[in-house]
Amino acid sequence: MNRAERAVILAAGVGKRMRPVTLETPKPLIKVNNIRMIDTVVQGLHKNGIREIYVVVGYLKEKFEILEKEYPGLKLIYNPYYDTCNNISSLYIARNFIQNAIILDGDQIIYNTSVLEPSFERSGYNSVWTDHETKEWLQTVENGIVTSCSRSGGKGGWQLYSISRWTSEDGKKLKAHLEIEFEKRKNNQIYWDDIVMFCYPQEYNLGIRPMKSGDVVELDCLEDLIALDQSYLKYAEDETE
Repeated sequence: MNRAERAVILAAGVGKRMRPVTLETPKPLIKVNNIRMIDTVVQGLHKNGIREIYVVVGYLKEKFEILEKEYPGLKLIYNPYYDTCNNISSLYIARNFIQNAIILDGDQIIYNTSVLEPSFERSGYNSVWTDHETKEWLQTVENGIVTSCSRSGGKGGWQLYSISRWTSEDGKKLKAHLEIEFEKRKNNQIYWDDIVMFCYPQEYNLGIRPMKSGDVVELDCLEDLIALDQSYLKYAEDETE
């Protein structure tokens, strides 16, 4: 059994789809029902004994500095490519910390902290089984191993969520592949997840960590935010005036 010893939280994005809320506040620091999204992530990690935490920041990076004071053991890493590259750049910047690690996004809400359990059998993503049609990435799993992933979604598969665990061996592979794609091939407009799912799938024998819909909520846009917290309804009304 493997065990995650550290966590890398990706929090560098601009959050354009949640404007105007994100014009002054980075998306992970937005409060949903009076709790910042990233607090649910960090506190969930703490509850699972993970206190070595690296937060990759970019947009409005100074707003995150308070986290280092509030959470001992948390360190910020600045991604200078945040506004020109996709999130492969953020994991590339944090590539020295991805062995025996949980990698996750800062702009989600963790409702069930058990989904951040540090023990795991094999590398892979937290996933939710879905029978209904989805446009999210959907994995096919056979005998506990991910055999394929559909970028365009579908139904009857395991929907990938932005929480993943990586063994020491796979972390080394991922580091090397990040360097090849980002440094040598200048492939900087892809998601970092593309590396394991589509660029080098044959080099990773990924599993999944099943969870239930509602354990984690990912907020993609202003409408998603309003659905959870009506106090943001004024922003939608401002847009229509």
